[in-house]
Amino acid sequence: MIEFIRNFCIIAHVDHGKSTLADRMLQLTGTIADRDMTEQVLDAMDLEREKGVTIKASAVRMHFTAADGKEYAFNLIDTPGHVDFNYEVSRALEACEGALLVVDASQGIEAQTLANLYLALEANLTIIPVINKIDLPSAQPDEVAEDLHNLLGIPKEQIIKISAKQGTNVERVLQAIVDFVPPPIGDDDKPLEALIFDSHYDSYKGVVAYVRVFNGKITRTDQLYMMSTKIKTSPVEIGIFAPSMLPVELMRAGDVGYIATGLKTVSECRVGDTITFARDGVSKPLPGYQHAKPMVFAGVYPTDGEDYADLRDALEKLQLNDASLSFEPETSEALNFGFRCGFLGLFHMEIIQERLEREYDMDVVFTAPSVEYQVYLVTGETITISSPAELPDESKIVKILEPWMELIIFTPTEYYGVVMDLVTGKRGVFISQEYPSPNRVQITYEIPLSELIIDFFDQLKSGTRGYASMDYNFLEYREGNLVKVEILVNGEPVDALTAIVHKEDAYHKGQALVSRLKNLIPRQLFTIPIQAYSQGRVISRANVKALRKDVLAKCYGGDITRKKKLLEKQKKGKRRMKMVGNVEIPQEAFMAILRLDQ
Repeated sequence: MIEFIRNFCIIAHVDHGKSTLADRMLQLTGTIADRDMTEQVLDAMDLEREKGVTIKASAVRMHFTAADGKEYAFNLIDTPGHVDFNYEVSRALEACEGALLVVDASQGIEAQTLANLYLALEANLTIIPVINKIDLPSAQPDEVAEDLHNLLGIPKEQIIKISAKQGTNVERVLQAIVDFVPPPIGDDDKPLEALIFDSHYDSYKGVVAYVRVFNGKITRTDQLYMMSTKIKTSPVEIGIFAPSMLPVELMRAGDVGYIATGLKTVSECRVGDTITFARDGVSKPLPGYQHAKPMVFAGVYPTDGEDYADLRDALEKLQLNDASLSFEPETSEALNFGFRCGFLGLFHMEIIQERLEREYDMDVVFTAPSVEYQVYLVTGETITISSPAELPDESKIVKILEPWMELIIFTPTEYYGVVMDLVTGKRGVFISQEYPSPNRVQITYEIPLSELIIDFFDQLKSGTRGYASMDYNFLEYREGNLVKVEILVNGEPVDALTAIVHKEDAYHKGQALVSRLKNLIPRQLFTIPIQAYSQGRVISRANVKALRKDVLAKCYGGDITRKKKLLEKQKKGKRRMKMVGNVEIPQEAFMAILRLDQ
C-alpha cells in the first residue's frame, strides 16, 4: 500500500555521521542481523571507508513498526556528501519526499550542509533536523539547535538530539519519519515513469539502474525504453535493496529498487534519465536531466610506455562504473602516449587516481589539472580547449573565456581576514556575507575555476586550522586577460608544464616555476637552461649547472698549452653533448606547478 511507504534521504556535511546513522537504523529495524553488522554498511568501497566519504549513492529498504502498530516500508536513499557529486545528490533528492538534515553537535552547520539543504528545499522535501554526536565532550547541542531554529524556523523542542554511534534517540528519528514525511504520490494504472538516480555495472547482469517508480508498475517481462539515450531493453531482473539485491516479481508506484538492464555500459543508462514502456509509454521525460559535464582536465600517462594498453583497459573498466569520467588519447613530447581525462572536480580526480593504482595496479603520472577554455579566433570560429598546450598562437586569438564559479565559504569570524586575503589573492570577487550564527560567517565570492582547482582547498584548511568549509557551483564563462606560459628545458618546450595564467601573474608564476624546476631537474654533464616563455619573449631563466670533471687533474707542471688543449677538447665534447643530450624530467617537476604558492 502506497500510504505505508516513506522515501527519504540523509543530507549532511562530510564526516557528520550520516553513514553511522544509517547503520543504526538498519540495526534497529532488523534489516541487518547484529552478527553481519560492519561499520558504514552502505559504503561498499574501501576508499569510501578510508576517506569517510560516500562516493556512490546507494539505497536500502527497511521495515519499521510505528507507535500506531502499523508496519511502514522505509526506502533510505544514501547520497554522496562531496561537492563534486552535486548532480547525483540532486537526482537522489528527486527520488525522495523527505530528508534528514544531520548536523554535528561539535562542528555546527557547515557549507555543504547548507548547499545540500538548499537542493532539498528546491526539491520541496520535508526537512527533519537531527543533531548528532551529543556524546562528545565538545558537543554544544543547544547552540546548534538555536542555529537550526534560525535557519529553518522549526521549534527547538522539535529538533531531535541523537548519538548515532551509541544509538541514543535513533528510535525517535524513525518515528519522526513516519509522522512528518508524506507518503509518495503515484498511480499504478498510469504508464510507467521511473527516475534513474544512480547505476553501477555488474559483469553478470549488465548495468544495474537504481530507480524510483513515480507512476505505473514494472514486471520482469516488460519491454523498457530509456528516454534520453533512446535505448530499448528487457530487464534481466528487477528487485529491491534489503540491503543486498533481492529480486522481486513486481515494483509499483512509490517503490525504490533496481532494474538489471543487461546493457553493456553505464553511458547507455545515465543518471537522471527516465525509464518508461517501449510501447504506450509517457511522451515526455521527468524534468532536470543533465549530461554530467567534466570541469577539471588532466593528462594521465603510464610511467612505463609499455603499459599504455593496460591503462586504456583500466580506464574503460572504470568508465563502465562511472559515466562521468571521460578520456581521449593524447601524446606529449615529455611523457609520450597517454590520455586526456575529464573529471567532475579535484576530489573525483583523486578518487580515479587511487582506483587506478589500487584496483588495476597501475603506475601512472598525472599532469597538473586544468580547466576548459573557450577561445574565439580571428577567423570567426570558436574552439574549446582542455589542455593549455592546445592554445593557438596569440595573433590568431580575439578573446579567451574561462569558467567562473560561485564560491561559498563558511568560517568562524576570527578567520575572516585570512579567508579574504586568500580569495582576493586568487582573483576572487567579493559578493556578499551573512551571519547565520553570532560567531560564524558565510561569505559568497565569484572566482575563476582555474584558481580554485590548484591547492585552494588545502590553503583554506591550513589558514583556518581546518574550521572553514566551502562549496562551489558553476556560474558562467567570462572573458579574461589570459596568456600562455611555456617552459623550455634545454631549448625544447615541455608541453606538460605549459599553463594558461592571467597576464598580471605570468611573470611571477613563470619565475616561481623556473626556480622550482632548477632544484628538481638532475644535473647533467652539460649546462641545462630552463626558460619561461610568454607573449613572444623569455620572461625568466635559470641554469642547472653542469657536473664538472677535472680534466687537468693529471697535469702537474708542464706547458700551459697542454692544459689549454685539454680544456678546449672538453668544451667541444660538452657542446656536442648539449646538442644530442636528453634531459630526463622527474615526476616531481610536473607536480611543481601545483605548489607554486608555497
